[in-house]
Amino acid sequence: MNGADFVAFSLTPLLIGSLAALACALPGNFLVLRRQALVGDAISHVVLPGIVLAFLVTGTISTWPMLLGSAAAAIVAVVLIEAIRRFGRIEPGAAMGVVFTAMFAAGVLALEQSDTSGVHLDVEHALFGNLESLIWLDATGWESLLDPAALAGLPPELFRISLVTLAVVAGLAVFWRPLAISTFDEGFAKTLGLPVRAIGLGIVIASALAAVAAFDAVGSIIVIAMFICPPAAARLMTNRLGVQVAWSAVFALIAAVLGFTLAGSGPAWFGSENAVSAAGMVGTVAGVILACAALFGPARN
Repeated sequence: MNGADFVAFSLTPLLIGSLAALACALPGNFLVLRRQALVGDAISHVVLPGIVLAFLVTGTISTWPMLLGSAAAAIVAVVLIEAIRRFGRIEPGAAMGVVFTAMFAAGVLALEQSDTSGVHLDVEHALFGNLESLIWLDATGWESLLDPAALAGLPPELFRISLVTLAVVAGLAVFWRPLAISTFDEGFAKTLGLPVRAIGLGIVIASALAAVAAFDAVGSIIVIAMFICPPAAARLMTNRLGVQVAWSAVFALIAAVLGFTLAGSGPAWFGSENAVSAAGMVGTVAGVILACAALFGPARN
C-alpha cells in the first residue's frame, strides 16, 4: 500500500479506532479500581435503545440526539433496576443483569423493525461498528492534511470522537487529585469535603460520553473491550495510578492499531482473501494483552 492509499483508506479508521480506545480506556481505569468494571459493559448495552430512539424521533444520527436518547435510556434503566430490586426482592446485581440484557435486546429488536437503510445503523453496526468504512475519499496523499478542501471531507466521526477524547483527557487532568483520593479512600475524601457522589457520577458520565461517541464508529464490542481490558491489564503492571493510566493508554493504542492492521492483512498470511471484522480483531487483541498481563505482569500478585 502506497502513501496515498494509506491516507485515503487506513489513516482515518486508525485514528478513529485509536481515539475511541483511549476515550473508553482512560475512565475505565477508575471503574476497574472502584470495582465497577461492569458499569462500562452496562453503559454499552443501555445506550443502544437510546440511540435507536433518538434516530426514530429525529431521523438522523447526530451527537446531541444520541446523547439525549442515551441519557433517557439510562434514566429508564435506573428506574427499572430499582423497581425490580424492591418489588422482586432480589439483589442489585441480578436486577442490573436483567435490565441491561432486556434493554439491549429491545434495542436490537427495534433496529430489526426500523427502516435504517439511509444511515449506518443496523444490528451488525450496533455490534461491530463500521470502522472499515470510515475512509477519507477526498484524500490524495499526505499533502491532503494541509488542503482545506480535502479536510472538509473527513468522516464526521473523527471530529466527534476527537472532541470527546480531549474532554476526557482534560477532565482527568483537572480533577486528578479528587479522583485519586475518592477512588482509593472514599472515607478520607469525605473528611476533606470532597463531593464523593458527584465524583462517582462524573466518572459514569464521562464513560457514557465516551461510549456514545465511540458506539457509532466502532460498535459495542470495542466499547466493552476498551472499558475493561486495557485498564485491567495496566493494573497488573503497576501499583501506581499515574503509571497505570499511562499503561492503559499504551495498551489501548496497541489493541486499536494492531487489531485494525491484523483485520485487513492477517487473513492473507493464512491464504485467505477475505478480511475479518476490525472491531472483533481489536477486541481479540485487547483480550490477548490482558491475558499476557495476567500471566507475566509484575503486579499480578
